[in-house]
Amino acid sequence: MKGANNNSLDGFILMGVSDHPQLEVIFFVVILFSYLLTLFGNSTIILLSCLDARLHTPMYFFLSNLSSLDLAFTTSSVPQMLINLWGPDKTISYGGCVTQLYVFLWLGATECILLMVMAFDRYMAICRPLHYTTTMNPRLCGLLAAIAWLGGLGNSVIQSTFTLQLPLCGHRRVDNFLCEVPAMIKLACGDKSLNEAVLNGICTFFTAVPLSIILISYCYIAQAVLKISSAEGQKKAFNTCLSHLVVVLLFYGSAIYGYLLPGKTSNQGQGKFISLFYSVLTPMVNPLIYTLRNKEVKRALRRLLGKRGEVT
Repeated sequence: MKGANNNSLDGFILMGVSDHPQLEVIFFVVILFSYLLTLFGNSTIILLSCLDARLHTPMYFFLSNLSSLDLAFTTSSVPQMLINLWGPDKTISYGGCVTQLYVFLWLGATECILLMVMAFDRYMAICRPLHYTTTMNPRLCGLLAAIAWLGGLGNSVIQSTFTLQLPLCGHRRVDNFLCEVPAMIKLACGDKSLNEAVLNGICTFFTAVPLSIILISYCYIAQAVLKISSAEGQKKAFNTCLSHLVVVLLFYGSAIYGYLLPGKTSNQGQGKFISLFYSVLTPMVNPLIYTLRNKEVKRALRRLLGKRGEVT
């Protein structure tokens, strides 16, 4: 096995859309634009959550965690994508590929858990409002965030390490935009059934369990929202929850397709474009979804810009 993997120490070739070179400039521009929007949007949410005292609530604490995660998530893959799309060199070093494999999977699994935590926060706020402040105290919020980050890290250590044990038999061409577990398993030679079983088992746990809890939470939330007598109160609760649900569906839908169905889909091109979706587009639209439908964030942004205007 060690001898079979010696060639991989020279690095890997990320194919991307190299089979359609005329598309590389288009992909470069779109991905660069999306990355810049991701940096701006998520940094703005983090800044507002830190500077505006009215946003020092559990909801915005978890939202700033999500924005921090999305910043790291895209930065772990997009710069390398842009380098490979810009010039003829499509290689990534062995160390770079391994780092990307661990970090990307860590942050992706963390987001699965964090979205579940955010659904629990909304459940407590809407269904248990009298107990919300005492239950969702800073200590519990910090603990839940730590569980999300550490749970994702544990998943990455197990899956990535297990994947790297596969023999590659000199194969270096990764038919993807980045190094991630499904693509690396497809690259390997020999019997991959155990790795695929582990991938399906762990990914089912990290998607099916959180997604089930999220959907159950929102069933209770929907019942509670319908009981709110104030139309304004109903609208506010509906807008907040709808934003979260849209993010959940975008992320889980693409992750399930990319990680649970890679062996069942015959079109490898679809798989790598799905990975592009959840690694580039989803982190970009998350801040847009939350801010466009969130009056509190808009007001906080106006207050921040107003203060800067007064200073200047």
